Amino acid sequence: MARAVRVVVLGSGSWGTTIASLSARNTPTTLWARNDDIAREIDTEHRNRRYLGERPLPQGLRATSDLEEAAREADVLVVGVPSHAVRKTLEQVVDEIRAWVPVVSLVKGLEPGTRLRPTEVIAECLPGHPVGLLAGPNIAGEIADGMAAASVVAMQDEAVSAALQPLFATSLFRVYRNTDVLGCELGGILKNIVAIAAGMAEGLSVGDNTRAMVLSRGLAEMTRLGEAMGADPRTFAGLTGMGDLIATCTSPSSRDRRVGEALARGLSIDEAVEALGQVAEGVKTAPTVMELAREYGVEMPIAAEVAAVVTGKSTPTDAYRGLRRVTPGDEKDIV
Repeated sequence: MARAVRVVVLGSGSWGTTIASLSARNTPTTLWARNDDIAREIDTEHRNRRYLGERPLPQGLRATSDLEEAAREADVLVVGVPSHAVRKTLEQVVDEIRAWVPVVSLVKGLEPGTRLRPTEVIAECLPGHPVGLLAGPNIAGEIADGMAAASVVAMQDEAVSAALQPLFATSLFRVYRNTDVLGCELGGILKNIVAIAAGMAEGLSVGDNTRAMVLSRGLAEMTRLGEAMGADPRTFAGLTGMGDLIATCTSPSSRDRRVGEALARGLSIDEAVEALGQVAEGVKTAPTVMELAREYGVEMPIAAEVAAVVTGKSTPTDAYRGLRRVTPGDEKDIV
């Protein structure tokens, strides 16, 4: 009888813990937590109170704070640490991960300095491994509460993605496939910037019409940059584009939206991030995305205003004044 596939998830934040909980219902799963106390709490009390409150975790989910031990166990490795920690984390376990183990990213940011996407960082650290991502309109707390949702596993090799699908899928969590890794990954990265803009809109009480404008124009900016970089523009109309954008911009649980709301209340960016207590990837990503936009010659006025606010060069009020000054062109040009 074949041995069950063991999934190892690196990162015990809300999303990493939720994915580990889903896979633990289907196959043996180990969650690595940097913090000893969190690992012990998950392993013995089946709770991750810091990130998921009192929501119960599956009895079969194991947790450890031993990174090397976790990496050695992996038949499938899931990377759920913040974007700035991906390289440092994987460099510690390069010699522990067996050859050809697929690696799935949950990360939605760009590496500081290099501007590399998480899958590119993973491929550099672990050459020869199939690398992809799992992404979609996924608010961790809702999925942990058993609400229906869907996601996409994106891999260039469709045979690998087909093998990964059943590891994460449940009756209430549908998993689709996509071979456009670039487009799916960019959607998850870029929507965080629009979510900060949506949060600022909420905090400024600018109205539903303005929020709708920000979401639709934000999606157009995402699509334009994605297509310029070589992604399939159709990807941005799917779960990892429009779906993830809607969830992140409208949910009160969205970290980037909450940062935008705090900025609109007058907090500085440092105060807003400190009040959040978690990583909001859009804060660090916005200036880097503007570098890409200039490099590819793509107009991104919403991202530009957000980047100005998070770097302290502008205020949320000034940002929305700036958006009103943008001269409208042909509406079809938004895509």
